[in-house]
Amino acid sequence: MPGSDLLGAREIRELAAHLGIRPTKKLGQNFVIDPNTVQRIVRLAGITATSQVLEVGPGLGSLTLALLEPGARVVAIEIDPLLAEQLPVTVQAHLPERADALTVIHADALTVQDLGFEPDALVANLPYNVSVPVLLQLLSTLPSLRSVLVMVQKEVADRLVAGPGSRTYGVPSVKVRWFGDPQAAGSVSPKVFWPEPNVDSGLVRITCHEPPKCAASRAEVFAVIDAAFAQRRKSLRAALGQFAGSPAQAQLALEAAGIDPGARGESLDVGDFARLADAFARD
Repeated sequence: MPGSDLLGAREIRELAAHLGIRPTKKLGQNFVIDPNTVQRIVRLAGITATSQVLEVGPGLGSLTLALLEPGARVVAIEIDPLLAEQLPVTVQAHLPERADALTVIHADALTVQDLGFEPDALVANLPYNVSVPVLLQLLSTLPSLRSVLVMVQKEVADRLVAGPGSRTYGVPSVKVRWFGDPQAAGSVSPKVFWPEPNVDSGLVRITCHEPPKCAASRAEVFAVIDAAFAQRRKSLRAALGQFAGSPAQAQLALEAAGIDPGARGESLDVGDFARLADAFARD
């Protein structure tokens, strides 16, 4: 029966006790103890038998088992050496017929470069403390990705999906749109985790696409985004003054890009920033 081999609260706590693991805030460890939640994530991510999935921070394996169940191949990146060593053992015990479909990489997701395969899907319960840097790093280094489904702190989820003009729209909102279209995919109660975090979580689904067409590099566009939001209460003419060399130079680039120098960064979409980076590059 689907889901019968997934981990529940009792199994998670027993496994943690067996390993002598006490979840740490430093590593952002909050283990999912509800099988319905991981099945919901897999369903929302559209995982099938042909999926090539990257999972980050698999922990004790709750989500990993649910990803393997439909027949997908899974590569899991785990920074904790004890958890990385245990994960294949857990899969062998609970889903032995799918054990060969799992590869575990003991590494920091912020630094890993070569996965040895090209994932088409990223599905992860990202550690709260590094969720945005990890997400942007993986999107920038894995052009094969077609879809993303991540669980992050609700506040972070709101920022990722916010659109221009929203008070929560900022650097993460713009940068993620370089890679794809983010959408809110639901909320997650603290009660499905052990230990329970003191915040709600949110699911964000990203449909990947080609970046905006521009002559500037991603790094150049992102530098303009960072500068524009560093002083978000100021007009772009003022906020970009130091970046451009002077407010007058900033105004020239903004006008060349067809952007009102009196506007603020929160009113621009990623395409606007791409045009602006091109204008700066031409100066």
